[in-house]
Amino acid sequence: MKKLLIENYQIISSLVIFSLILILHIPFYKAIIILLEFIVVIEVVKMTADFIEKRKLRLRFIIDVFIIFLIRDVIIKITKPSYKEHEILFLLFVVFIFFIFRILALIYSPSITGKRKKT
Repeated sequence: MKKLLIENYQIISSLVIFSLILILHIPFYKAIIILLEFIVVIEVVKMTADFIEKRKLRLRFIIDVFIIFLIRDVIIKITKPSYKEHEILFLLFVVFIFFIFRILALIYSPSITGKRKKT
């Protein structure tokens, strides 16, 4: 039983969250916004802990926070009754640019580049 819980903790936690959303009658878009805000907080805490531990800031964490925050803003704007398409398209364009930065940050990461030079 314990092994089953450990192996399926993601499904179990998803079911618990979904059940709470249904029981509390929370609109689904609000639940998504709250969960995205929670992920932003987790990323900021990870970034801060990494900075305290290693005394350097990883670009990956910063970009992740911005991507998640911008996706949250897109969801908020889409769910408004009178949303402006040009604002949403602009935010999606910025998210796309941050994804490109994220890929470049991974490709040109000092830790990965150093490993490539050694081999």
